[in-house]
Amino acid sequence: MNNYLLLEIGVEELPSRFGQTTLDQIENNLSKLLKDERVSFNKIEKYATPRRLTFVIVDLADKASDLEEEVKGPAKKIAVDDEGNFTKPALGFMRSKGLDPENVYFKQVGNAEYLFSTIKQEGKDTKEVLKNIIPEAIKNVTFPKAMRWGGKNMRFARPIRWMVTLLNNEVLEVNLEGIKSSNITKGHRFLGEKEFEVNSIEDYFEKLEKNFVVLDQHKRKEMIKEQAIEVANSLGGEVELDDDLLEEITFLVEYPTAFYGEFDEEYVKLPKEVVTTPMKEHQRYFPVLKDGKLLPNFIAVRNGDSNRIDLVKAGNEKVLRARLADALFFYNEDTKKSLESFVDKLHTVVFQAKLGTVYDKTLRIEKLSKVILDELNMTESAQNTSRAAKLCKADLVTNMVFEFTELQGIMGRDYAKVSGENEEVCQGIFEHYLPRFAGDILPKTNAGIALSIADKLDSIAGFFAIGIKPSGSQDPYALRRQALGILSILLDKKLSVNLNNLINAALDNYSSLEFNKEEVASQIVEFFVERVKNLFKDLGIRYDVIDAVLNSNLDDISDIHTRALELNRWLQKDELVEMLTAFNRVSTLAEKATTDIVKEELLKEDAEIKLNNGFNEIKSNVEALLADKKYNEALDAFAILRPLVDNLFDNVMIMDKDEAIKENRLGLLKQIYSTMLTICDLSKIVYK
Repeated sequence: MNNYLLLEIGVEELPSRFGQTTLDQIENNLSKLLKDERVSFNKIEKYATPRRLTFVIVDLADKASDLEEEVKGPAKKIAVDDEGNFTKPALGFMRSKGLDPENVYFKQVGNAEYLFSTIKQEGKDTKEVLKNIIPEAIKNVTFPKAMRWGGKNMRFARPIRWMVTLLNNEVLEVNLEGIKSSNITKGHRFLGEKEFEVNSIEDYFEKLEKNFVVLDQHKRKEMIKEQAIEVANSLGGEVELDDDLLEEITFLVEYPTAFYGEFDEEYVKLPKEVVTTPMKEHQRYFPVLKDGKLLPNFIAVRNGDSNRIDLVKAGNEKVLRARLADALFFYNEDTKKSLESFVDKLHTVVFQAKLGTVYDKTLRIEKLSKVILDELNMTESAQNTSRAAKLCKADLVTNMVFEFTELQGIMGRDYAKVSGENEEVCQGIFEHYLPRFAGDILPKTNAGIALSIADKLDSIAGFFAIGIKPSGSQDPYALRRQALGILSILLDKKLSVNLNNLINAALDNYSSLEFNKEEVASQIVEFFVERVKNLFKDLGIRYDVIDAVLNSNLDDISDIHTRALELNRWLQKDELVEMLTAFNRVSTLAEKATTDIVKEELLKEDAEIKLNNGFNEIKSNVEALLADKKYNEALDAFAILRPLVDNLFDNVMIMDKDEAIKENRLGLLKQIYSTMLTICDLSKIVYK
C-alpha cells in the first residue's frame, strides 16, 4: 500500500496567473480519475514553478478494488415465453452484459420478478490505471487561452517539453501524444544542470535543490517575503507587500533573490499611486516606505542568485526610470489644466453604443444621485455630490489614466485636489468606483456612497434595458460585481433605502430607449434578489431563513438582513416545531381567504373568539416592536398565539358549511398571516 507516484510536467515558462489554477485542475482530475477507477490513495501533494508542475500521490493501492455489481434486466413475464425459454429481450440483456444463461436468476422486486445477474469485475493493476489516467488528467485542463505545438492535437497554456513519472523508484512509461515519460528532469534554466536523472522521490527533491530549483511554492513565497523585508530594513524602511503581487512573483521564479534599486527623489513628490502603479503593475517591484511615505527605492526579485546583481539592478533601474519619467510628464501635462477642463472631452468617449457617451453617463449619475441622497436623508451633501458627479469620469481622458488605466478615480481625486475642489468632492470622485473587487474598501463620504450606488445602478439599468444581462458564467460588463458592490455598501453602512424606487429612477433616465419599463424593472429586481441570496449565504445565513425574510420588493436590504439575523437567533428556541406547524397551517388556509375582514358577530365558537381577542391584544404591540426593528421580540409576541391557534384547529371546523362563517374564519387567519409576513414567512422554514 505504501506506493507513491511522482509526476513532473516540464513546460516552457508558464504565465504566473496559471500556476495555481493549473495545479488545482490537474490535482482534481487525478483525484477524480483514480476514484472512478477505484484506486485508493491517501493524498496528492502539488508543487509548481514557472517550468514544472509536480504531483506526488501518496499511499497508492497496489491495484483497483474489485467490483461486484448486481444488474437488473427485464421483468420475468417479458424475459420468458410460455414454454419457459428466454425471449429476445432477455437474450439481448445477457448479450449486452456478456452473460451466459447459467449466470442469470430471477428476483422479486415489488409485485413482480425480474431477471438479474451479479457481475464481478477484478480491479486493474494500479500501474495500468496510471498509464491511462495521467494523459487524460493533463489534457482535460482548461485555460482562457491555450496553444498547440509540434503538430499535436492537445492544447496547453505552454508547450510541454518533458515528463517524469516514477512509480516508487521505477520509471512508469506514459505517452502523452508523443511525449514519453522518463526519469530525466532539468534544473534552473541558467544555474542548474541541463539534464539529470532522478531515481527516487528523495533523489528528485535533493537534486532539484542542488540545481537551484525551490520546488515548493509556499517556501518560495516565504523566501521572497523574508528577503524583501530584510532588504527594506537595510534601507531604513518597510516593504509594501501586496499579496497579489507576492503571489505573482512566486510563480515567476524558481530561485528567488531579492535586491533593491534606486530612482530619483523628484519622483517621490508625485502622488504615491503614480509611482507605485508602474512599479507594481508593469515592473513587478515592491515599493519601500518610511512612516507611510515613499522612499526613492524599490525591491525587485531576480530568478537566480546574487551573481552580478549590480548589472541586474542597473537594468531594472533604467526601465523604471523611463516609466517614472513618462508618469512625471503625464502628471505635469495634466495639471496644467483644471480637472473640469477635461469634462467636455467625455463627449468623445463612448460608454456603450446604445447607452451613449461617458458624458451622458455622468449626467445620469448626477440625476440618480439626487434621488439616492433624498432616500438616504443625506441632502446636506447634495451640492458636493452634484459637483463630484460632474467630475467623476473626467480623469478617464487624462494622459495619466490613458497610460495607466488602473489609476482611474485615484487620479481624479488627486487632480481635483490640485484644482482646488473641496475634500468631499475629491473623495467622492475616488470613492464612486468602490468597491472595485471583493473585500475592497467601501466609500465613506455621503458623496462617495451616493455616486457609487448611482454609477453601478445606472450601468445595470442601462444594460438590462437594451437586453444585455449576465448569463451563466458570462458577465462581460461585471454587472453581478456591481450589484454586490451596491449591496455591500447598503449592508455595511446599515442604510435604509427602497431599492425598488432606485431601480425605477435609474430606468427613468433611459426614457429615450424603447423598452418595457415594468418588465425590465422586474428582471432587475429578480437579479438583485439572487445576489442577495448569494450574499446572505456567504454570511452564514440559512437558505430557508433567507427565503422567509426576502420578499420580491427589496424595500429595505439592510432591514431584510437584520430580520434574517434575528430569525436565525429566534429559531434556536424550544417548542419551535410546534410553533412552525401551527403557523404553517395558518398560512395554508389564509391563502384560501378572499378577504381579511372579520365580523365579530359571526364568531360563534369559543376557540375562534379567544384567538381573535388574543390577536387584537398583540397586534398593536407587534406593530410597535416592528417599528423599533425588534424582530425577535415581535416573533415572541406572535408565539403567544400558538396555543390559541392549536385550540382553534383542534375544536373548530374552519371550512364550515355556512359560507359566511367559513369566510369569516379564513379572514381571521389571513389577518394573522398578513401581520406575520411583515416580520417573515414562517412557512418557508424547513424543520424536521
